Amino acid sequence: MKKIITGYLHASLILKITIALILGIIAGFLLGDNASVLAPFGDLLLRLLTFLIIPLILFTLIVGVNQTNISNLGRMGTKVFVYYTFSSAIAIGVGLAVASLFRPGTGMELTGNETFDVPENPGIVKVLLNIVPSNIVTAFSEMNLLGIIFTALAFGIAISAMRSIPKLNEHGEMLLKLFNALNEASMIILKAILQYVPIGVFAIMANTVGSQGIKTLVSLSGLIGVFYIALLAHIVLYILFMLLFGVNPLHFFKYARTPMLTAFVTQSSAGTLPLTLNAANHMGVSKSLYSFSLPLGATVNMDGAAIRIAVSTVFAANVTGHPLSLTDMLMVVLIGTLASIGTAGVPGAGIVMIATVFVQLGLPMEAVALLTSIDALIGMGATALNITGDLVGTRVIDQHEKGRQRKSLGHPL
Repeated sequence: MKKIITGYLHASLILKITIALILGIIAGFLLGDNASVLAPFGDLLLRLLTFLIIPLILFTLIVGVNQTNISNLGRMGTKVFVYYTFSSAIAIGVGLAVASLFRPGTGMELTGNETFDVPENPGIVKVLLNIVPSNIVTAFSEMNLLGIIFTALAFGIAISAMRSIPKLNEHGEMLLKLFNALNEASMIILKAILQYVPIGVFAIMANTVGSQGIKTLVSLSGLIGVFYIALLAHIVLYILFMLLFGVNPLHFFKYARTPMLTAFVTQSSAGTLPLTLNAANHMGVSKSLYSFSLPLGATVNMDGAAIRIAVSTVFAANVTGHPLSLTDMLMVVLIGTLASIGTAGVPGAGIVMIATVFVQLGLPMEAVALLTSIDALIGMGATALNITGDLVGTRVIDQHEKGRQRKSLGHPL
């Protein structure tokens, strides 16, 4: 038994997750609805990862801010916002192009019996206001990532200012050392949690496959297939984007694959955040950048969800017998990009965005109800692409920033 435990602890994490993923699929098919007995083990993984989100964002970002000057932080922040906005718009374009080519839903008819209550979309104004929390404790308890980022930035900048003031320098350095120590403690806890990830992945995958079943998979296999083709097409664009800026895709995916697989299984961009931050750290990305860009991306950058919006919209239009016009497609890009901003990175959030777009285009809510039957199967791929997009943008911006620094110092690029 001791040898088995030792072997497990020293085995490659990606190998353990991959095996857990495969075994989970097999167990799901064999157990069917009975796989729900494994659900608590999956819930425990999500709780453990969520438990670390606040300390990692808070401590990592405070330390990161103090590793760069404010002007650099502002410049990097602008690049992050521009990338996230255009990345989501391009993702919707890719989804529309692929879906228009394969035309999912053609020949199908809605029964008209399904009903669906459209969840409330918070809207961009409310999202922007939520950046500044009225109560720090509430921001933490409600897992308001934008509010937590604002809090960390505010205290990080304040500590940086204290370190530059002679009378307060000693206190500033003392606080920085404290947050450095807390950040290291968080990383040690993360390493321990990583050992449980494969077990949680197995349980979540088995429960997901068991609850969905073959019937659902077969009935909407066309839509699911088109969606995953669009995801692969967008990953190809990521690779080309990285090559354009001199980033080695093989080196990138070596570290990105663990959070990608975990996001695929858990369907939670926010829940996967500890692993995403860890991956960026191992890639050698500047802490001052990834401590800000990745938590922000988990909230506002939804490339996978954007593709989901596009494919679902084309599907619904084809089912109703009224394919989208060019004007409709442009509306999908605009509305979809705006709808994706601020949507929480948790399971089921994609349905909110889809319903928002459908309302604007006058598409039937019955189609949304139909799409909820494959919410888990679609949400898995969408979430994996969401965090991949966050990491790609962060890695490319980091590469560009380092190249800029070398150039300013007179070093060859």
